[in-house]
Amino acid sequence: MNFNPKNRSSNLTLLIASFAIVSLILLNTNSFFKKFKEEERLKMEIWATAQSEFQQSSEDTDLGNLHLKVFQNNTSTPMILVNKDGSVKTNNIDPEKSIDSVYVQRQILKFQSENIPISIDQQGEHLATLYYGNSEVLNKLKYYPIALLLIIFLFAAVIFFFFKTNKASEQNKVWAGMAKETAHQIGTPLSSLLGWNELLKTENINPEITKEIAKDITRLETITERFSKIGSLPKLDTYDIVKETKDAYEYLKLRSSKLIEFSFTSDEEEIPVMLNHTLFNWTIENLVKNGIDAMKGKGSIHIKIINEGKQVHIQVSDTGHGIPKSNFQAIFNPGVTSKKRGWGLGLSLVKRIVEEYHKGKIKVLSSNKQGTVMQLTLKTLS
Repeated sequence: MNFNPKNRSSNLTLLIASFAIVSLILLNTNSFFKKFKEEERLKMEIWATAQSEFQQSSEDTDLGNLHLKVFQNNTSTPMILVNKDGSVKTNNIDPEKSIDSVYVQRQILKFQSENIPISIDQQGEHLATLYYGNSEVLNKLKYYPIALLLIIFLFAAVIFFFFKTNKASEQNKVWAGMAKETAHQIGTPLSSLLGWNELLKTENINPEITKEIAKDITRLETITERFSKIGSLPKLDTYDIVKETKDAYEYLKLRSSKLIEFSFTSDEEEIPVMLNHTLFNWTIENLVKNGIDAMKGKGSIHIKIINEGKQVHIQVSDTGHGIPKSNFQAIFNPGVTSKKRGWGLGLSLVKRIVEEYHKGKIKVLSSNKQGTVMQLTLKTLS
């Protein structure tokens, strides 16, 4: 992966600038909310003063009309006025709910939590207490920062998903291009080896030698075919998964250390599934080789096939050092490997072959210090 300090610096600057802008918006919104709340308080104090003056000057018609206009102009702030005799008057509250004493008491408690009640006094005598809540505009303004943060979060999530998807797509193109180029490069010396082997057959040498060379040439052809299929949608045909798994198993058994003990079991002799022969064999080989590497060349490999009717499980068990539970998912990511040598692409390719090409599932079924069980699941044709 290329590291560009200039790009990193630009991204950091953009992140800091975005954070600063969001912080300023939130601070200004909070400041505006407090200022608006203070203005609401001032309006309520004017309303309370008007209420007191209205009671004092009820005989003065002009002054009474002025105070009445002050009352009527407040159409946004919900209010509950509790007189000293216990009578209640409401304003900007649903009239049907206002006659419910339980509802009114709940609103009083709610208003007390939102704003400090205003005591209405006249010449030292307590006349009433005004309880008021936040207006609809103030409530909307209160939740505006939360809505803003949510929008910013969703926007950031969309951008992150876009770049992550785009990056993954570019990486897939790079790996596919490298695989196809590798297949192309192998093709030239492979053709030459085929010709040389045919010439050797005409010479007076042990036929077993040319026979083994032919096997290795066939193996190279298989590897070339595998790499050429990466990045393209492979063709699936009907195969017996028991036979295909056993063939891959037998090939590795003959070419592995004698210190490795191999075993194979299956519920049934034949289980038809839709497979790509080349890629499936590659999958089994990868799983078995990973098990051998985990055991450091000494231990037991067991392959078990379990038929459950609509799906079949292929379990590859080893007696290696095991995998930490926290890495059960991570081991399928490109570049993750515990080996000193290697690119960490084996299980990543296996996952892609199983899940994207064959619509199956692969996972670490269990793992501890006594070994690991990898399980591959595919749909059957039964």
